[in-house]
Amino acid sequence: MQNSYKRVDAHLSSLGYCTRSEAKKFLSKNLVCINGVRVFDVKEKAYHSDIIVDGERLDDERLVILMNKPSGLICSHDDAGVLIYSLLPQRWQRRNPKISSIGRLDADTTGAILLTDDGELNHKFTSPKSDVVKVYEATLAESLRGDEAEIFASGALMLRGEKKPLLPAKMEIIEPTLARLEICEGRYHQVKRMFGAVGNRVVALHRVRFGEYSVDGLEPSEYKIINLS
Repeated sequence: MQNSYKRVDAHLSSLGYCTRSEAKKFLSKNLVCINGVRVFDVKEKAYHSDIIVDGERLDDERLVILMNKPSGLICSHDDAGVLIYSLLPQRWQRRNPKISSIGRLDADTTGAILLTDDGELNHKFTSPKSDVVKVYEATLAESLRGDEAEIFASGALMLRGEKKPLLPAKMEIIEPTLARLEICEGRYHQVKRMFGAVGNRVVALHRVRFGEYSVDGLEPSEYKIINLS
């Protein structure tokens, strides 16, 4: 668990409570205490754990959030449209470093996505060596033929434009046009391209689980803080 020691205005600005230039006014308008003593000097130094704002401890220095992403929202900070970060409290949206998604889901894909402001953690989860298991439910345009599970599990399936075959993946038929797919890679549009390679088309895609984190119990747009320590 992080517990940095730095100036009060640095704590407040990095966590999105205010900017450095607004810190003096923030201290005058809000009850900010260090070990129970109210502070007005922005240059006062303290440990993160010793600061209280209006009776509540500061937000965690590192946030990791599990969200059930709804359809239509975008994971990138740079693309036009409604971003998934708009679902978060304003204070969290102002954090520095900013909160970003761990990997991405297409705008029309729903389900489990992790968000964090911890760059090292983000890299760990998105590294090709991470082998994080992702579980999807794919609704298909056509009924399954019955040989898809064997093809996906073979480790020999080549996607168009790729130079190496996909790693083995597990598939379970839930209904004639609904399949559950478990993969440990994150290639571009991978699930959609896998079903395209066997002559089908994904019409709806929902990620049920990312690693050990499932969105069971979370409604679309809902999220919760999780502890990875």
